[in-house]
This record gives sequence, C-alpha cells and structure tokens, in this order.
Amino acid sequence: MAVTLAKFSVADYHRLVTAGVLEGRAVELLDGLIVEMAPEGPAHSDVIRESADWFRSKLGDRAKVSESHPVTLTSSEPEPDIALIINQRYRDRHPCAEDIFLVLEVAYSSLAKDRNEKVRAYARAGIPEYWLVDLLNRRVIVLHQPKGDSYQYSQTYTSGTLSPLQFPDLKVPVPFLLGD
Repeated sequence: MAVTLAKFSVADYHRLVTAGVLEGRAVELLDGLIVEMAPEGPAHSDVIRESADWFRSKLGDRAKVSESHPVTLTSSEPEPDIALIINQRYRDRHPCAEDIFLVLEVAYSSLAKDRNEKVRAYARAGIPEYWLVDLLNRRVIVLHQPKGDSYQYSQTYTSGTLSPLQFPDLKVPVPFLLGD
C-alpha cells in the first residue's frame, strides 16, 4: 500500500504552534511537511555564533542578523541558522522572502536536508542567495539566481573570501565560516 502524506499549510502549522502541539519539539515546516531538525554539535553551534557575531559587527544597522529563527515562505517555515534580513521589527509576523537578503545554513549531520529540501524551499520562495557551510567536506556552497526549485548559480569555495550580493563590501573569509 502506498503511503499518502498529509501536507500542512503555513497557517495550519501556525495553529499547531499556537495550540502548543509542537511544544518542546525541534521541528520546522518544509514544503508542507513537519520535519525534525537535527541536534547541533559543538562545531555547528560555534560556527553559527561566531558568524552571526561577525555579520552583526560588520553590518551595523544595514541589516538584522536573525539566528535560528523562523522565516515564513509560501509552503515552508524553516529556521535558517543565519538569515540577513531587512532591519525592522517583526512583532506581528516572521520575516518573509521579500525581507531576506541571504540565508546561511551550517551543515554536518543535516547536509542532505540542507542540500535538497532547503534548496528547493529557498529557491521556490525566491530567496536571492543561499550559503551552505558544509563542515563535513570543508567547503561553502554559494547559490544565487533562484529559478523554480533550484538556483542557476552554484559555486563551491574552500578558501578565499565571500561577499553577499547585497553587501559586496563585506569580505567573509571562507576558513572563518568553516570554523578555522
């Protein structure tokens, strides 16, 4: 017998969150499915903390650095490790695609999900730029120019510096992103 999965809308997901059904569970909504998030190891957490602090120190008030908080997309509500978003208050809603300059995911045990499901979710939503920090293979994959379920541009870096499209003056050392 084939298994049919029930997909949830973002509104359904918000109702589950508000009702406390998902309390204490590390989950996110990806393409209508409630997906468990992998626990963070020390290296993963360290890269997120250090990178978020670095971006905050360099960006000032040009953008907010959102660290492991939800962003609302059409059929997903992921919690990117870091999102550079428009500098405003988000009291009545989470940032949406139009508010996002860049999402950055740090991957070790979550590499397959970050390389597949999250690429599709971010590309479909039109997120202009996605950086995947692959700690396992010691590389950073930079994706931009979303089209459909994927990105038209993909480049892998193991050294050098990276600059977000919206902030070309920032020079982020690749080894720093990899925790070196």
